[in-house]
Parts: sequence; C-alpha cells; structure tokens
Amino acid sequence: MDIKITPSRLSGKVRIPSSKSVAHRMIICASLAGDSEITGINFSKDIDATIQAMGALGSFIYTDNNSADIPDRINPPEKAVIDCNESGSTLRFIIPVACALGVETEFHGRGRLPQRPIDIYIRELSRHGIHFDYNNTMPFTVSGKLTGGTYEIEGNVSSQFITGLLFALPILDTDSEIILTSRLESRPYVDITIDVLKKYGIVIQENEHGFYIKGNQKYIPHDDTVEGDFSQGAFFYVANAIGSSVTLENLNPDSVQGDKKILEIISQFEKDGHFRADCSDIPDLVPILSVLASYGTGKSVIYNAERLKIKESNRLETTASLINNIGGNVEVTPDGLIIRPTGNMTGGTVDSAGDHRIAMASAIAGTRTSGDVIIKGAESVEKSYPDFFKDYENSGGIINVISME
Repeated sequence: MDIKITPSRLSGKVRIPSSKSVAHRMIICASLAGDSEITGINFSKDIDATIQAMGALGSFIYTDNNSADIPDRINPPEKAVIDCNESGSTLRFIIPVACALGVETEFHGRGRLPQRPIDIYIRELSRHGIHFDYNNTMPFTVSGKLTGGTYEIEGNVSSQFITGLLFALPILDTDSEIILTSRLESRPYVDITIDVLKKYGIVIQENEHGFYIKGNQKYIPHDDTVEGDFSQGAFFYVANAIGSSVTLENLNPDSVQGDKKILEIISQFEKDGHFRADCSDIPDLVPILSVLASYGTGKSVIYNAERLKIKESNRLETTASLINNIGGNVEVTPDGLIIRPTGNMTGGTVDSAGDHRIAMASAIAGTRTSGDVIIKGAESVEKSYPDFFKDYENSGGIINVISME
C-alpha cells in the first residue's frame, strides 16, 4: 500500500500501544508458568508470531481484543513447526526455549529474517546437546535436549541471544553461567527480561563476568498488564519536538525500557539544536532520531549503530534514503549516521523497504515538510503498530491512499 502524507501538525491525545518488548517476554514467561493472564496487549504480527510459537510448543493461549489468558501449564510435544514471520525476537527467544523443552522444532521465517544470524546459538547450543540442521537460511531444524553449563556469548551482536538463554536455562536440571566475552549492547532489553522473569518467579544472578542461573527453577503463574512502548511513543515525542502538540498516554515514567532515552535526547536537541547519540542500547530509535536531527540547527551524529544493517532493512541505508529523498542531508558512516539540517525538507517519495520504523518515521517527517511525502509499502507498520496511521489521522494527520498494491 502506498500513501500520500500532506503536511499537517498533529494534536490531541494518543494512547501509545503496549510495549512489544515487554509483551514478547510476558507471553513466553506466562506460557512456561501457566494459569496466567496478560492484559493490555496490542496485537501485531510480531506478537502473534510469539503467541503461535508458544502454542506450537504446547501452551494453551486464549486471546480477546487486548488480553491473553494462559490457563494450563505448558505440555510440550515431541515435534513442532514454528513460523516466526519476520520477528527476530520470536526466533532468537524461542530457539533456546524449544531446546530446553526437548522439542524437535522446525523454524520458518520470511522477509530478511532467514538472513539474520544465529551463529552464536549454533556454536554454543551445539556444545550443550543440540543439533542444528541449518544451511544458512530458513527453514531449519533444532533437535536434542539442552544441558546446563557455561555459555560464552558476545554481548555486542544482539542482546536477544542473552534473553533467549535467560528464558531457557532456569528450567534445566543443572546450573548455568553466561560469560560475556564483550560489552553487552542493548543492555536495557536484558534489564526488561530480568524484570519480567522476576515477576514470574525466576531469579537471575548477575556477576562480573555475566549471569549465573540456578537450575531447577519453576516459573510461577502471574497476572500482569503490559506497559506502553517508548519505542512507539518516540514517534509522537519527535512530532511534538518539531511542531506538533500531541498528549501521549499509557507510558510508565518509571519504566526500565531503554527507549525512554528519547526524552533525554529531545531535551538536548531543544537546548542545542543538535545532538550526539550513542545508539548501541537504543537501535530502534535511529530512524526517528534522524527525522528529529533534520529539523535542527546544527550537525547531529548517531554512532555505535552498526547492528542496524541486519534489521528488517539495512536501517542505516534506508534511514539515509528516507531523509535524503525528502530534501534532507544524511551521510552513512561505518557505524552510524551524520545528519546536517538543510533548512527545508521539501517532501518526496520514500520506499519503506518493508521496514515499519522507516514508514512511521517518514510520516512524522511529513508533518513538517513543505510538500507531500509519498510512502511506499506503508502496510509495513502492521509488524509492530497496526493502528499507527489510524492514530496519526485521529491526531489531525492527512493521509490519502494512492495505491493498494
């Protein structure tokens, strides 16, 4: 679907959808615990993939408009087939869980997901009882029963590998240790994992080398509500910073979400007209931060964001194309972006490249351009925020569908 954004400032109230990061984690923990209810979920393709994955592994999940009820403890089958769609979180979180349950599992995916690396799991899980039938793409199969022990994991590839192990290792018969061989990037996402695990009765001990995980732990049933998502709220926070006046609801000021960092960066931007942002812990903010920087008064720099090359798109390249195609000036560096305001964002055509964050960032940029912004592949927002354009229009945004192909 291609749409046209006509420049218009936004106003009114937007209830920010629940955190996708928290929801993934709660669904997995509740499925392993059983007899739990999660409310406040905003369903999307990624969340649906995790629900279906846990169902394939033997959980019974009943959903309505905004909640999931998990009444029975998980009952693992001997074999399972899991379609992760395009969700990297689902894939990397569920692989160790399936292995810990001893379920032979065939994983499927689409988009860029089959090319996203799982080398760390192949190396480490293969040392702990797991066999991979893998040819550098999907589908692939894992089999065997995961064993405890020592796992040496690079922290600068993706925190998703750490999170996946933190779900799985507590239910093994023996104790385990995760030794980090490099700095842990995206640390706030691991903090979310540990916070959610604690609610479901799982204790993770942090030490100077990484994490120590006692075996034979039991997930305890727990009812909870998913808090709002700062990574989605960031789009409307930036809209406000460049001229709109939206009131954001459903965000927890005490959240441990790393993307709450958007408030600090905007504060710096409003004071200085530019910013420097280390995005190693906040990679999802890069597209919308680039929009913010383009409406500043000085050069902004985004760095430590090299991992964005293997997201739903090569997000450094697609972010640069987004801004440059609508009259901005972005230079791609080996690990980030340099944004130089041009003083006049004229509008133009942006290809979302199937990336939800590129599509949403383009729409926010279009609130201030001097001409229309055409977004190709706008339906990509369904991956994480299906109601984004509905909320955008309800806040005064002007959208016209120009093609349904």
